[in-house]
Amino acid sequence: MAVAAEALRDEKFNARRVELAEAALETLGELGFARTSLREIAQNSAFTHGVFHYYFSDKLDLICCCVRHYKAKCVTRYDEVVTTARSRDELTEGFLAKLAATLENEARMHRLWYDLRSQAMFEPAFRKDVLEIDKSLEAMIWRIATRYAELGNKRPASSPAALYALFDGLFQSALLRHLANDEKAIPDLLDEVRRLLPTIC
Repeated sequence: MAVAAEALRDEKFNARRVELAEAALETLGELGFARTSLREIAQNSAFTHGVFHYYFSDKLDLICCCVRHYKAKCVTRYDEVVTTARSRDELTEGFLAKLAATLENEARMHRLWYDLRSQAMFEPAFRKDVLEIDKSLEAMIWRIATRYAELGNKRPASSPAALYALFDGLFQSALLRHLANDEKAIPDLLDEVRRLLPTIC
């Protein structure tokens, strides 16, 4: 009975952390890691500074929770397309449509992810989470690539790590151009991916 009660308390505590992380994402996505404090996050949400302090040991703890939560949703973004596509063209167009949508609509969240990944070079507290998230994103790209290859009776001509590095680099470059109001950033990314897919899968 005591074990069940403790498990329920843990579940409620973690659910509250996720709720607070959701509330913090907007501010973090707008200001980035270095310019954001717990007090600032609280001022831009419906929660008090004390509540954030109760559920998170510090800003690092909150930011890791935020990015883990957001990226956990990201890594399943293309799964429906992968599952339902019946041809390489169908998979390509479904993938590109979702790729364009996430770059257009969630640029600030992606910017926060790249900010955190860069900070992990200097901040050991971030490294474990960043490496785990990177592996999950690598697996996401690999699912797309292997399904695309399978639909053409082929095998990917690259390793999962190399393929992820390629797509991640293209996406990050397009994100920077998009944030700089370059109207060609998204169309250029889609054209590049459309051209590259048949050569690597």
